Amino acid sequence: MNAEINVENTILKTERLLLRPWKQEDLNDLYAYASVDGVGQMAGWLPHQSIEESQKILNMFINEKKTFAIVKDNHVIGSLGIEKYNEEQFPEFEHERCREIGYVLSKDYWGQGLMPEAVKEVIRWLFEDIGLDVIFCGHFLRNAQSARVQEKCGFHPYAYGIFRTYYGTAEGNVMNILYREEYTQACIIKKRAIS
Repeated sequence: MNAEINVENTILKTERLLLRPWKQEDLNDLYAYASVDGVGQMAGWLPHQSIEESQKILNMFINEKKTFAIVKDNHVIGSLGIEKYNEEQFPEFEHERCREIGYVLSKDYWGQGLMPEAVKEVIRWLFEDIGLDVIFCGHFLRNAQSARVQEKCGFHPYAYGIFRTYYGTAEGNVMNILYREEYTQACIIKKRAIS
């Protein structure tokens, strides 16, 4: 089942990033990356055509309280949403606390390892602080970058299908999964390796 999520009063920090709720003053940063060709298409939406379009998305981020702004050097460079997974598609998880994550990063910051850094911290928060049992995360089959992010973060394939984008195309898609037990085991192994 989909667990309740509210990021309104949550601030997460990594070595290089700050993850926090969105604010009205983030509008220009959102438009700056969301209007660039090739960014949104990786997640199933078209580039923003106007600042007004970005304002609508920003309002949604603020009101729904489930999406982090990814901040580097005092600029928002992306978003990480904690979405509801499709309960009808995966009824076998009705007794587990689950959510699905999705993310977008400014093209200027691709290839620097920032998204795995952000995703790993949100995974930690969702399992350790929120108490989720399962996290889903999908990507288009053609999106090798996102596949690599998810692999680095411990996700593995669970189901394949077709994703209908917001602009009417159909994309081959894989839904990856990470169980809390897997995350906990990986943390134990990492601690042993350090000590």
